[in-house]
Amino acid sequence: QVQLVESGGGFVQPGGSLRLSCAASGSIFGINTMGWYRQAPGKQRELVATITSIGVTNYADSVKGRFTISRDNAKNTVYLQMNSLKPEDTAVYYCNVNVRRPLATRWTDYWGQGTQVAVSS
Repeated sequence: QVQLVESGGGFVQPGGSLRLSCAASGSIFGINTMGWYRQAPGKQRELVATITSIGVTNYADSVKGRFTISRDNAKNTVYLQMNSLKPEDTAVYYCNVNVRRPLATRWTDYWGQGTQVAVSS
C-alpha cells in the first residue's frame, strides 16, 4: 500500500505564512504528478497547485504569486509554501500523489488525510 502523511497546517492571521508537507511511503515504484487540493466548508474540493515529476507547476488563479509548490523526489515529499494568507484560504488541504506501484501497469491517485488551515484575525 501507499501512505501519505501530511503536516504543517494550523491557525494563522491574515498576511501570515504556513508550509505544508506531504510525504509518500510504502510500495512505490514511481511518482508522477504531486499536488495540493483544498475544501472549504460547504464547497467542493478544488485544485490549489500541482507539480510534475520534472518540476512543471500549475496554480489556481486565486493563489498565484502567493503559494509555491515544490517537491523533493529523493524523499517522495511535496511541499506547499503559503504566503500572504487570506481568510478565504481557510480550508482543509489535501495532498494528492499519482503513484505507480511495483509490477503495476497503471498509475493510481492517492490522497492524504487532510490538514486544516485556518486564517483569521
